[in-house]
Amino acid sequence: MVPSMKTAIWWIRRDLRLSDNQALSEALHQAEKVIPLFILDPILQNSLNSGAPRLAFLYEGLRELDTSLRQRGSQLILRKGMPKNELRVLLTESGAEAVFAEEDISPYARRRDKEIDRELPLVLLPGVTVQPVSSLCKQDGTPYTVFTPFSRMWRNQSFPGNPLESPHQLPEVPALTSLDIPTSPQSLPITQFTAGESEGQRRLKTFTNEKIFHYAAERNRMDLEGTSTLSPYLRFGMISARQAAAAAYQAEAQAGNSTQRQGVEAWLNELIWRDFYAAILFNFPFVRENAFRPDFRRISWLQDAGGFTAWKEGRTGYPIVDAGMRQLNATGWMHNRARMITASFLTKDLLISWQEGEQYFMQHLLDGDPASNNGGWQWSAGTGTDAAPYFRVFNPVLQGQKYDPLGNYVRDWIPELANVPDRYIHTPWLMPPDVQQSSRCIIGKDYPGPIIDHALARQRALDAYRRSINL
Repeated sequence: MVPSMKTAIWWIRRDLRLSDNQALSEALHQAEKVIPLFILDPILQNSLNSGAPRLAFLYEGLRELDTSLRQRGSQLILRKGMPKNELRVLLTESGAEAVFAEEDISPYARRRDKEIDRELPLVLLPGVTVQPVSSLCKQDGTPYTVFTPFSRMWRNQSFPGNPLESPHQLPEVPALTSLDIPTSPQSLPITQFTAGESEGQRRLKTFTNEKIFHYAAERNRMDLEGTSTLSPYLRFGMISARQAAAAAYQAEAQAGNSTQRQGVEAWLNELIWRDFYAAILFNFPFVRENAFRPDFRRISWLQDAGGFTAWKEGRTGYPIVDAGMRQLNATGWMHNRARMITASFLTKDLLISWQEGEQYFMQHLLDGDPASNNGGWQWSAGTGTDAAPYFRVFNPVLQGQKYDPLGNYVRDWIPELANVPDRYIHTPWLMPPDVQQSSRCIIGKDYPGPIIDHALARQRALDAYRRSINL
């Protein structure tokens, strides 16, 4: 194919990768030279939802991407400012005739792109989701609001093309000014996650070669390493959602028995949930601010600063809740079962607004995604589309006993409980005084007692939700 233009801009947003990048591929098809550009958008950087850990992960990912580009004869151009202004300047400087980018689905991104498209030659390509989000609707064009029929439709659609190979060589970038990639004032919380495409590819390969076959059985066990830990890489497009789904289908073809197929199906289902929440945010952008269900917009949430602080710090007295929050604070990531447990505890036991919890997660999660985080919180709170019924209130003791049966997850994150016997690990306040002494864990001194009685809190939540429905 003969390129139709001399120079184009590949505007990188949530696609920090060279493999299976539809925006980059189209730019390379249409232009002789392609300028890889990332713009540090002050609105996004200064947002309350832009946490320091995630920015650090982004900067590290940009450094890895620049290295990959340079190995192929190109380089990353970094600018800072309002995207429309920076794009206009670079179009003038470089003589580029078009800007190619991967479409995004958040309300801010759509407003930004619509405004830019009115004035500049912007070409948007799919890539954030497995299936293009605009195609994820009913036959009559209305959006799905229930997951099961959405999932059936998703599975019945033809797969949107094979993943694209990473280009071996890229055009040299013209002489252009570029900022240095920032060094975040806060380093990544721990070394569990190394940013970049190469690490994302390694994790995807490792997971789909083995762990995916046990995923259905192990995914909820917080004491096991049964999940893919790919969410930060999907969040920044360090691997594509389409490649992840293709790898799942390939694993399904290699599954040797029904148990292994169930494992693959369970993980593929998580990718479909990701597309579902993206479609919800795309079609109902008000969910970023309000409950999806109008009857739950009137819940009388409590203003409980002390309870909120205890929840954030992992000091509620319920070990499984506290372990999850401490894992988040220390690593920038939390096991998905722990996310559901901690979200249920905040909204149902403490009756604190899901919006407060959603924002705290966004400030700390490496994989903080506007659609998935919002969908998860509204599901747990019972306020969202296809959410858990409002009367479903997780019992933190039973959840711990079921999904961390020996207390290994709790002991990993709460060293005060390291010597507590298994029978008390999820109910340490029930330890007799002599057991507290021998465990070197005095309740109320070394570790707090429960800040609220779960049975009473559950009834309080049910009453508040019912009042909201009946208003």
